[in-house]
Amino acid sequence: MTGLVPAPIARQPWQMLFPLFVLIGFGALVLYSAAGGNWDPYASSHVIRFGVFLVMAFVLSRFSRDLVMLFAIPIYGVVLLMLVAVEAIGFVGGGSQRWLDLGFMQLQPSELMKPAIVLVLARYYATLPVGMVPTVRALIAPGALILAPVALVLLQPDLGTSLAIVFGGAVIMFSAGLPLRWFVGAGVAAAVLAPVAFFFGLQDYQQKRVFTFLDPASDPLGDGYHITQSKIAIGSGGFSGKGFNEGSQSHLHYLPEPHTDFIFATMAEEWGFIGGLVVLGAFAMIFGWGLAVSRASTDRFGKLVALGMTATIFFYVAINLMMVMGLAPVVGIPLPFMSHGGSSMLTNMICIGSLMMVHRWNRKAPRTGLIR
Repeated sequence: MTGLVPAPIARQPWQMLFPLFVLIGFGALVLYSAAGGNWDPYASSHVIRFGVFLVMAFVLSRFSRDLVMLFAIPIYGVVLLMLVAVEAIGFVGGGSQRWLDLGFMQLQPSELMKPAIVLVLARYYATLPVGMVPTVRALIAPGALILAPVALVLLQPDLGTSLAIVFGGAVIMFSAGLPLRWFVGAGVAAAVLAPVAFFFGLQDYQQKRVFTFLDPASDPLGDGYHITQSKIAIGSGGFSGKGFNEGSQSHLHYLPEPHTDFIFATMAEEWGFIGGLVVLGAFAMIFGWGLAVSRASTDRFGKLVALGMTATIFFYVAINLMMVMGLAPVVGIPLPFMSHGGSSMLTNMICIGSLMMVHRWNRKAPRTGLIR
């Protein structure tokens, strides 16, 4: 095989790239169907974006460890300033102010904060002496780094993305070796303060989403409409689905957002349980590879980066699937590599590129320089 396949191609992480291509291709088919049997406007732009961001991921994978550590803090700072700019001049859509209008695309800076928080916290703990990990110093600075963007994102308001930032940061802090009792204490405090946060911290529409999650049948044509139609679409798919481009829920416009947040329901109606297994299996392969990259890393920074990027993608997948199946409130988080959306695709491909980068560090010791 080494004689038939060029070395640059053979050494690529195909155990991750193959399931990634499956998800992208499968997503394009579902988006084709969601548009009523047309490549435009969803499927074609989905494939084009992936091609552009895949090139970006390969370029990112060539960066050295020293360069990434050098720019981790500036990257975090730039994204934080972009979040501030959203509050000042941000584009308003769907009742929320979350985007910056760049002309050629609407960029959601809060999405970029997900990998940025992983990088900056991984750098912090990689440079922190091991003996100081169980001390307060290991908690105060990272806590501030997390709370600053979370506060800005909550002002947009965007609860789902703020939770994703907290999740990525918490994974890094736990993996860095912070005492378990701190996390237990934080969990107990969160449980105690949850009622206060619910009644005084959440917007009215966010409270309605929680009530709808607890009892969607109470208002099936109002607040419970999204999740009710999603469950109908998934359940009607059965074992093998209704057939490609034959989904009635999406084609008759019963299912809201069939090309973004509820794309899994669109897929399940047409491809059934078998299609769901393909999607879950592909994601499982990507997660398994990401965890293997983290375990194989010999330096603390690479290990934390790989684990944090894998956890970021996992959060997207877990929350989206729980949401469309009625196991979590609707929070507007797309399904990675399948949903239509530029900012989410960019974020997840940054995570993929970062994993490829750490994978390359594992294969070969880094050398000084920008790109090697």
